[in-house]
Amino acid sequence: MTLPLDSARRRAPDERPQQILDAALAVFDEEGLDRARLDDIARRAGVAKGTIYLYFPNKEELFREVVRHTIVSRLEAARGKLAAEPDLSAVDQLCSYMHDWWEFLRTPATLAVYRLVIGELHRFPELAAFYLEEVVKPARAFVSGIIARGIERGEFRRVDPAATARTLAAMFVGHALWYCKPEMARSVGAEAPEQLFQQLCDFALHALRPAVGEA
Repeated sequence: MTLPLDSARRRAPDERPQQILDAALAVFDEEGLDRARLDDIARRAGVAKGTIYLYFPNKEELFREVVRHTIVSRLEAARGKLAAEPDLSAVDQLCSYMHDWWEFLRTPATLAVYRLVIGELHRFPELAAFYLEEVVKPARAFVSGIIARGIERGEFRRVDPAATARTLAAMFVGHALWYCKPEMARSVGAEAPEQLFQQLCDFALHALRPAVGEA
């Protein structure tokens, strides 16, 4: 919902960056990165266009900050949670991460970012490179680390941790994007998101289970 211009301008100055980022994501999701204009973002945020330039030099930097405030910050939180629970088994660590990630993937902001990444970034090489370095590689390294520890402890069978992390990411993101639309959710055959998560989690854990006799 767009705030009245006067009301939005009365907000404290330290609230404006987030106000602008929220508006930018909404406009990016509706118009796409290519067609989105700073005028539209300013109007949605209820600020003057010049106010955007006080915080963000251009549309591309706005997108980078949107990604940092949504996905990158969540990855940092996941790393902190793992560091605080070093005694958990790799199975429990992976299950905890997958559950938190599944909840996060289905939030409107995260889904909007993923739609942009899948549908738009091939036309923006610099933004694609940014996303690879700040999201894809760190996320894959994080999940790969959990899987590698599980292999070392004998909890998981010997697999390529990086390839497995990539496969898990594709599986969860793909289902989240389908499930966000009611008419599409019916096609995956799950009645509730928690039921669908359990199916995905069971599949992942069974795929990683050590073979009989494997140490």
